[in-house]
Parts: sequence; C-alpha cells; structure tokens
Amino acid sequence: MRQVAAVEAERDVLVKFDSIDTEAPVVLLMKLKGVGLEFATVLRLESLFRSFANRRQLAAYAGLAPSPRQSVRVDREQGISKSGNPRLRTTMVELAWLWLRYQPASALSCWFRERVESERGRIRRIAIVALTRKLLVALWRYTTLGELPKGAALKTA
Repeated sequence: MRQVAAVEAERDVLVKFDSIDTEAPVVLLMKLKGVGLEFATVLRLESLFRSFANRRQLAAYAGLAPSPRQSVRVDREQGISKSGNPRLRTTMVELAWLWLRYQPASALSCWFRERVESERGRIRRIAIVALTRKLLVALWRYTTLGELPKGAALKTA
C-alpha cells in the first residue's frame, strides 16, 4: 500500500505541474467524459510526451498497427503487430470500453455499434481493437491540434 501511495503521489505531482498549463495533455484529456486521472496520466507518460509525424507512427508505437501477410497469391491481415508499448496498448483497450459506455453519442461509439451490432465474442474483440486505434488517434489530435473527437461530450462542472 505504501508503494501504491508513493506512485500516486508522484503522479499527483506531475498532474499538479501539468495543470498549470490549461493546454497540457492531462488537463485536456480529463475534460472528456469517461477519462479519469489514471488514464490521462498513462496516456501522457506513455505516448503524448513524444511527437509523431502521423497517425501511423502513433499506432505503430502503441502496437496497434496492422500486420499484413503478403505472398504471391494471398493478401491477408494477421491482426495487430503488438510490437509497441504494451502498457499503452492495454490502457487504450480499457479506455475504448469506457468510451463506449460514457460517450455513446460520439462518432466513434456510433461507428462501433454500427459495425458490431449484436455480435458477440471474436468479432467484438476485433472491433474494439480497431476502435482503440481510432480513439488513440482522435485523442492525439485532440491534445496536439485541439480537435475535439466528433460528438464527444465534455464533463460538466
């Protein structure tokens, strides 16, 4: 418990330092419904401290880039590469599930529901990874360019 308290104290110092700047990634992310202190801090520490040239670089860094298999006769997707940051990837998958719950009117949530409908199991897990990649890119754009994800709701005061 002391170790957890020490880690949380370090996190709080970082957040306090970031909260001075109203355009800091942690502050911007925490304005979104469904994104709390822990998710915002992990995103800040694991990905948003770097600069990426494009969304493909960001997805590759997170291990959410597709890994195609191409041969003479067959072009096939093998899923995601998983060669990136595992902590960021697992946090983003959890955040994607929360996004569906707390941001039901957003364009990303509508895309997921439209794509999956009443499917369960494997199809749903594949689609959540696709949503994760889209959400990571949307949050990156939000923190770097100020573009709020379409239909995303902000927390009320």
